[in-house]
Amino acid sequence: MQKNTWVLFDLDGTLTRSEEGIWNCARYALERMDRPVPDNETLRKFIGPPLVWSFRNLCGMTEEEALEAQRIYRERYNTVGLLENRVYPGIRNALCRLRKAGAHLGVVTGKPAAPTGRILEHFGLDRFFGKVLCATDNKADKEQMIRAALPEDAAEAWMVGDRKYDMEGGRRAGIHTLGVTYGYGSEAELLEAGAEKLAGSPREIADILCPEAGEVPGAFLSMEGLDGSGKGTQLERLADTLDRYGFEVIRTREPGGTPIGEKIREILLDRENAAMTDETEALLYAAARAQLVREVIRPAVRSGRVILCDRFVDSSAAYQGGGRQMGIEKILEINRPAVDGTMPDLTVYLEIGHRKALERRCAASEPDRLEMEAENFHARVEEGYHRLMEMDPDRFAAVNAEGDREAIAAEIAEKVLARLLEAEH
Repeated sequence: MQKNTWVLFDLDGTLTRSEEGIWNCARYALERMDRPVPDNETLRKFIGPPLVWSFRNLCGMTEEEALEAQRIYRERYNTVGLLENRVYPGIRNALCRLRKAGAHLGVVTGKPAAPTGRILEHFGLDRFFGKVLCATDNKADKEQMIRAALPEDAAEAWMVGDRKYDMEGGRRAGIHTLGVTYGYGSEAELLEAGAEKLAGSPREIADILCPEAGEVPGAFLSMEGLDGSGKGTQLERLADTLDRYGFEVIRTREPGGTPIGEKIREILLDRENAAMTDETEALLYAAARAQLVREVIRPAVRSGRVILCDRFVDSSAAYQGGGRQMGIEKILEINRPAVDGTMPDLTVYLEIGHRKALERRCAASEPDRLEMEAENFHARVEEGYHRLMEMDPDRFAAVNAEGDREAIAAEIAEKVLARLLEAEH
């Protein structure tokens, strides 16, 4: 990549998948004006051009009616609709790689400045872009916006977008054009409008523009808690949030996560294996973990993905070291070759008293071999987790798991996103 290269991105359909908010707001405006709501194929065409143009040309409105529809649309969009949005998974990785290669990044969009700024800030994308050019007075001349975004000494420049307006604007402005086929325009539309290259996924953008830039490492996250802490529900919520922010999430679990690990899991949790010794149990957990680290976790992190693991070595330390009274240090030593230095960047711990957790768990379904242990076993597990957090406070983020599920999910998301977004600086 040449020095002083600029890469300009469209927003809707290129950086973010925005149809949920746009369609909901278009329906809202049309219903408020007692106008028929068009089919999804027509609503899809709202993404890209200015709103007034869309209401006039797609819904048969006069200029005056279209302006009123835009006003009503924005009532909802500026408060709710703009956050009904998802960053395309892989965009963050592509932006990090482009920045690593030395590219200057910008946004050129037909959206007004206020919602554009809020979207970029909300999803933590604003830090990537040195220039942001938006529509003014209901007009979005992509050619002029592209020219305004670029410095005179730009050595090379690309316009990246999903619709013909992006390709036509880039071509008329005299810069290179890259069409993305994962957005709202078709491959035929992009090629006809002058796309020089096509990317079928966000990752391909960086592969095409800066193939020399190596991968930017991802992150390894784990979630821990007593059985009955609500871990399964919160893992689901967190995975969805991370996906919405554009992280490529790979979920896995312990014990398990690989074909070999899942077979070990069956042995460990089988209620018929009551004669299993504590040492056998600890070693089996470590064996499954060794496979997971090498087969799943390390490759995913190296490729820029985010691993979200349901339990890791802390569970062994708490359950075998604390609950089985084998000693936390002994369990960590047993697991040293299995983990081999691969530890979570952040571990979310769902804090809940062991009695409350056990009550919840037993009410949900039949307990497995470990969950059938006496209450004092679970009390020692709880103490084990507290000891681990004291040993490594910077890695743990404790969250009170006894409150409202939505509030718990929001607190987890806030703490995890803060760590991940900080790592992108």
